[in-house]
Amino acid sequence: MLLDEDPATLIHHTIGNFNIQPDKLAVSRINESLSTLQQARDLRVREAESALKKLSRTLTSLKNHHDETTAAHSATAHASEIATLDTQKFRIAKSANDLEIESERLSSQLADLQARLQELELQGVDGGDGARRSMVDDANSLMLKIYKELKMDAEKDSNGEYTRIVMWNKGKADVVNLDKRLSRFFYANYFWERL
Repeated sequence: MLLDEDPATLIHHTIGNFNIQPDKLAVSRINESLSTLQQARDLRVREAESALKKLSRTLTSLKNHHDETTAAHSATAHASEIATLDTQKFRIAKSANDLEIESERLSSQLADLQARLQELELQGVDGGDGARRSMVDDANSLMLKIYKELKMDAEKDSNGEYTRIVMWNKGKADVVNLDKRLSRFFYANYFWERL
């Protein structure tokens, strides 16, 4: 069968249409974004843990101060000192209450951040292997479709790798065993010569 265009032109267009550079750049950008997200997430978790530790230390200090003040209270002291101590006690209790509320809020926030961190860790740095598998499957499907259009059947071995190509030309089968020592360019030329 005669072709409308020169086979060299067809080959050149076919090679030109298989440009994967934009896809590689997109994957690189996604990996950089994931790395930045991971660093930001780690920083936020560290900041939340640091704030919680600081508040815990403040609470312990205030509680010790409160205990010392309560222990120093004398039953025989003057009424004004009792009033002063009561005022201090209420201030400390209010501070402790405020710190407890803040501690609970930060604990809740930390729990939310830890849940989010666990969710992101389950997804992995690449966002799961699904996207990578999908790209490989799409490339394999496209390659097999091209082979079918050219009246060639690709056969897998027991390891799932394509090791044989059966070319059908005028009702005859030409079996080509693929050898990894030979380049893809060699096989491309070989197949084009027999079409």
